[in-house]
Amino acid sequence: MLLTGEYLVLDGARVLAVPCKLGQSLNVKERPGSELIWKSHDRFGNIWFEAKFDLMGFDIMESSDKKVAKSLKSLLRAVCRQDGDFLSRWKKYIVETYLDFDLDWGLGSSSTLVACLAEWAEVNPYYLLFDSFGGSGYDVACADAEGPILYQLGKESLSVESVDFNPAFKDQLYLVHLGKKQSSQEAIKHYFKRKKNLNGAIPELTDLTSEVIGSKTLSDFEKLMIAHEGILSAILKIEPVKARFFNDFWGTVKSLGAWGGDFVLVTSDRGMDDTRAYFNKKGLDTFFQFEELVML
Repeated sequence: MLLTGEYLVLDGARVLAVPCKLGQSLNVKERPGSELIWKSHDRFGNIWFEAKFDLMGFDIMESSDKKVAKSLKSLLRAVCRQDGDFLSRWKKYIVETYLDFDLDWGLGSSSTLVACLAEWAEVNPYYLLFDSFGGSGYDVACADAEGPILYQLGKESLSVESVDFNPAFKDQLYLVHLGKKQSSQEAIKHYFKRKKNLNGAIPELTDLTSEVIGSKTLSDFEKLMIAHEGILSAILKIEPVKARFFNDFWGTVKSLGAWGGDFVLVTSDRGMDDTRAYFNKKGLDTFFQFEELVML
């Protein structure tokens, strides 16, 4: 999860990100043959996608979802561009992936897949991401992180640094899913269409990130969250999520990732039961304590 920066990470802002306790695993078996069989399991163990590929050019022989199959084909070809010997042996591969989280939660089903494939093929996960799905790469960095990180994307390089972010008020932080799965790729396209002159927003967000890490009280943290929402709102020309949906809520509500969907970060000086009840009344039942979902 990207706690600060959102879209501005694409333009070089230094951002704070935290890995989630829920992820994705990949299991590979070899059998005699010349094809790749792929099965993706959801968090309940049910198969939500399956396909069969020819190993010569990863042509799709069968699939339950053509759009997903084409994306996977593109990703497998990107692996081969890094390592021409990948899957060059004539064997039948059975690949199965297992998610710990709901597909609609937006916790990185694509980025964790990139990380898993890169580990299997022993290739650079960032090159693989940039050559396939695109994006900033912060989520791939989180896939291998054991705690919060500072991430910065440069023109020719990137920086990943472990950071101590374990606020004393963490029990007053919550994560709530808005019930809408956002497409990161579409959200990025929207950002590039809307952004013009960032008016110093990059260094401003970078400084704000440092202040967030150093926050000592919930009140200080909330002021920074409100300031952060204001900066992004002005750039995206989108009203902050609290003003749109939760204007009667007593704490702060900050968008995470693509604005308009996925999770929001909530602060509350009231008890968890009162806080949960507020969002449940809004029809939002996917509710976590901050520390319950993220690694600190």
